[in-house]
Amino acid sequence: MNRKKVYLLLSFLMTIFAMMGQQNEGTYTFLNSTNSARVAALGGTMLPINDSDIQLNLFNPSLINKDIDNALALSYVDYFRDINFATIQYGKTFEKIGSFVGTIQFHNYGKFYYADETGFVDGSTFSPSDYSINIGWGRALNDKFNIGANIKFLGVQYEKNSSFAIAVDVAGTFHTKSDWVISLVARNIGYELYSNYIGDNNKLPFRMQLGASKKLEHLPLTFIVVYDNLQKWNLAYNDPLDLEGNYDPLTGEYIEKSKLDKFAKNFFSHFVFAGELNIGKNLVLRLGYNYGLRQNMKSPTKKGAVGLSYGVGIKVYKFHISYSRSEMHLYGSPNYITITTNLNSFKKQ
Repeated sequence: MNRKKVYLLLSFLMTIFAMMGQQNEGTYTFLNSTNSARVAALGGTMLPINDSDIQLNLFNPSLINKDIDNALALSYVDYFRDINFATIQYGKTFEKIGSFVGTIQFHNYGKFYYADETGFVDGSTFSPSDYSINIGWGRALNDKFNIGANIKFLGVQYEKNSSFAIAVDVAGTFHTKSDWVISLVARNIGYELYSNYIGDNNKLPFRMQLGASKKLEHLPLTFIVVYDNLQKWNLAYNDPLDLEGNYDPLTGEYIEKSKLDKFAKNFFSHFVFAGELNIGKNLVLRLGYNYGLRQNMKSPTKKGAVGLSYGVGIKVYKFHISYSRSEMHLYGSPNYITITTNLNSFKKQ
């Protein structure tokens, strides 16, 4: 590795660690929503997988590589009720400067009825929405290190209230000779540029993630583990209704849990586990488990399959079609579908 590449890598790593002190609470929480069917099936978070799938760059730009040249992806999410998301992505590689992916995201939250302070509804409606225009870049420093970054132009429109922001993601990926892939990502580093909301400026949901994957040598299976939210230790939701029974119903005093119990719950709430099994060349089965999501979204009386996600990928002609469901709550599960192709495959040889 030459001196220029060393300086570039060190600068990149210093940027990541300098951001660890930022808070992760914010208004633009749609940035952490999963739009890709493959990502949703594998736990709904950053994935350290080394292949040519253009879907992965939105959460991990260091996976952008030369193989995404002329790749195209369309994604749709049927979330809850009339809430839906849509994404379109296109990739292009330039030999000297690296590979780029352009992404447009749109989140629509359905129709809301106007009502006055007395509760009177006149029948008129409005539709809140979020949107993002993303430009991602990635390149290999050598055969072991890849770096990447996203720059995102963000907008929120809720009736007469609007907000605009700019953010960046930075990421690095390390490849080992034994087929381990390790990624470190810092996401949503940015500022609000404009808002007509009353009050303080909105903060972006900064997030830091570390993940690793291993492709088995004698089995077409890839294991994935991600440690999410490195910047924050306690991810537990403080339930105001106390459905978990943390307070004495007679005295109202807090029932103190053991230090070991609290440590274990906090520690494992950061983990996402997933696996991807290739069955032949045209079929892929996917399964994920998000422990933190399960802890925060489960019902005390009926836990169900909350935290699990699953999906399938098939190849039809020159198209890869992925479908998945994520068990977010007993109320229902979002449906994800993504279609990807590479336009180069349609060119006559």
